[in-house]
Amino acid sequence: MLNDREFLRYSRQLLLEDIGPEGQARLKRSTVLIVGLGGLGSPVSLYLAAAGVGNMILADDDQLHLTNLQRQILFRTADIKRPKAELARERLRALNPEVNYRIEQRRLTADNLEELVKRSELVLDCCDNMATRHAVNAACIEHRVPLVSGSAVSFSGQLLVLTPPFEQGCYACLYPEPEEPIRNCQTSGVLGPMVGAIGSLQALEAIKMLAGSLSALDGKLQLFDGKKHAWTTLQLRKDPACAVCGGQHENSC
Repeated sequence: MLNDREFLRYSRQLLLEDIGPEGQARLKRSTVLIVGLGGLGSPVSLYLAAAGVGNMILADDDQLHLTNLQRQILFRTADIKRPKAELARERLRALNPEVNYRIEQRRLTADNLEELVKRSELVLDCCDNMATRHAVNAACIEHRVPLVSGSAVSFSGQLLVLTPPFEQGCYACLYPEPEEPIRNCQTSGVLGPMVGAIGSLQALEAIKMLAGSLSALDGKLQLFDGKKHAWTTLQLRKDPACAVCGGQHENSC
């Protein structure tokens, strides 16, 4: 149930017929895992906290560096060298103290992801390395938890939504090799609004799904060209030989 203060705080969301009091109550009961609190995780966590997602697990093992401040809008110059997870909890608690925040200051791997994914209704992949992305994807497939994955480099962004029963495949079908791509933020740079745009869209899909709506992007890869301001949509196809999801569905493509 929502109290009077919550009805006032979320009044503009409650006016939306796709959310309303029932959807807001769903958000309040939900638990999400945000993997990475950098350029993508900053807008994701801010919007989910503001929207009233009741329980947020904030995972990041890094400390803030000066180079982060060009795009990671959760943080300030005075925060340099402090742990991002602790900083995120402080900032988000100041924004919305009604939310429960748990922090994880360790690199997430196959060994420690299981417990975090199992307790979550949805996972947001906002990380910056392929090993963690693949581990997160595998854990979500194993425990049948929806995954909203985002990435950005230079003027390009990518958004992928995967939901059970994962009939369209998984992240490993799209990128079977775990090697880091040649083009990344460190080698090619990234414009701050690019991660802001993709992170905001990750938050949008998460809020809709947690409130009870289906994602129109399930199984679709959205590619954004920031220079041309153009979107390309690709349909993901499940690889029957995928080591992660290949044997889990009878209607394999």
